[in-house]
Formats: sequence, structure tokens, C-alpha cells
Amino acid sequence: MDVYNQRSISTNHGANQAARREKSLEGALGLVSTRSFPAIVGTADMMLKSAGVYLIGYEKIGDAHCTAIIRGGIADVRLAVEAGERTAKDFGQFVSSLVIPRPYPNLNIVLPITNRLKDFAEGGSQSRLSNLAIGLVETRGFPAMVGAADAMLKAAEVQLAAYEKIGGGLCTAIIRGTVANVAVAVEAGMNEAERIGELSAVMVIPRPLDELENTLPVASCWVEKSQPISQTINIPLSIKEKEKEVVVEAEILELPDLSKLPSKITEYL
Repeated sequence: MDVYNQRSISTNHGANQAARREKSLEGALGLVSTRSFPAIVGTADMMLKSAGVYLIGYEKIGDAHCTAIIRGGIADVRLAVEAGERTAKDFGQFVSSLVIPRPYPNLNIVLPITNRLKDFAEGGSQSRLSNLAIGLVETRGFPAMVGAADAMLKAAEVQLAAYEKIGGGLCTAIIRGTVANVAVAVEAGMNEAERIGELSAVMVIPRPLDELENTLPVASCWVEKSQPISQTINIPLSIKEKEKEVVVEAEILELPDLSKLPSKITEYL
């Protein structure tokens, strides 16, 4: 009886949490824009950790402009946007911010401000690099990013998760690993990027939330795919004698030889 009650409570809690999340995603809208991908990821991380908001994703419009999109209650969204704006200004990459308490319904249909509702309902996706620290090194120019990525992989035990392009010649290498390894790797990547070309920005996030991880690009080789359930079926290679079906051979009837019949046949009417 206790186990049944615990399961019922757990199920009800999950349903209530999903309902609150759905309601929050239909609430206020918050936007913070920066000129750097590492800066917008760090800004989004701060917004998620400062208030009870949900990160919808990022909108990249070119020329290095990136916008973090959040939804939630009006009070939480205001707190999160204020924290995100302060963080972006500390990075020296702030562009603009906006809070809309009650977005018009047509915005939700046309603009990419609710495009992850399906992912929220399905619980997001997982990769083999989940729950690890994140390191981002942004450069101006692809060669500098490739050199930085190579240096980071050789400097510490980290994995290259993906890379991101945001226009304006800026591209970002994204690595995953333990906090210590990511810190060492990012420093090596910075030095190599400066040697080859121009270093734009860096970011280390020691403890990323699951919601932040779901918005970051991940190469397909790291995505965990569901495996079909395999069941071994034992099929006998030989049939036992007693299991064999007995086949009775039919008796062969011999037909008469027509050549031996008399040539004249009398028909009786």
C-alpha cells in the first residue's frame, strides 16, 4: 500500500510540474542579446540560475548577434533578464534586452519563441557528454578555431562536442570534460588562437543545468540513440526423430498400355 501511495504521489508531482512548466512557457517573454556565442551561453546560464525561468533557445541573426529567449512568470522573467543584462555587460558584449509581460498570441505562432515546447514535453535529449563542464573558445576565423580545438584536445582530457558559427567571422569550439581539464584546455586554446589569429571570447561553465545543455549543439557522434530491445530466439537446427512427421507414400497405379488394346472397338448404343 505504501509503494502504491509513493507511486501515486510521484506521478501527481510529475504531472503538476509539467502543468506548471506549460503554463510558464505561455507566460512572460524575456530576451537578452549579445555579440558573442560564449557570452550568450554564459548569460543564459546566469538567467537560469537566478530565477525560475525556462530557456527556449537562441536566435542567431548574423553579424555575431545572438539572443537568449526565456519564458516564465513575469516576476521571474524580470529578475532573469536583469541578471542576464548585468552578466552580458560584464563580458562587454551586451546589445539589448526586452521583457514582454503578455506576448500577443500571434507572436507565439510566428516567432521562434516557443519552438522547444515539444522538447520540453519529451524531456529533451541526452548525449554521452552530459553532466560535464563546458568550455567555449570563440575566434575570428575558422583556422584559429581549428588550431585552438586541436590544442585543447592535446592539452587535457576533454572532448570536442561541437562548433558553432554566428556570422561576422566568429566561430566557437565547444568542449566537455571535468572542470579542471576544461580549465586547462581552454587556457591552451586561448594561447593557440592568439598565435594563429584573433581570439574573441572564452567561457567555462563548471556546472551547467540540463536545460542549458539541451540548447547547445552536439555532434551526432555523441548523441545517444535508443537501442531496440533484442530477444534471442532459440531455433533448433535439427528435428528429433520422434518429432518428424510420418509421410505415407501413396500406392502407384499402373495404367494400361494403349498400344496393346484391340484396334476395333464395338460401341453399344
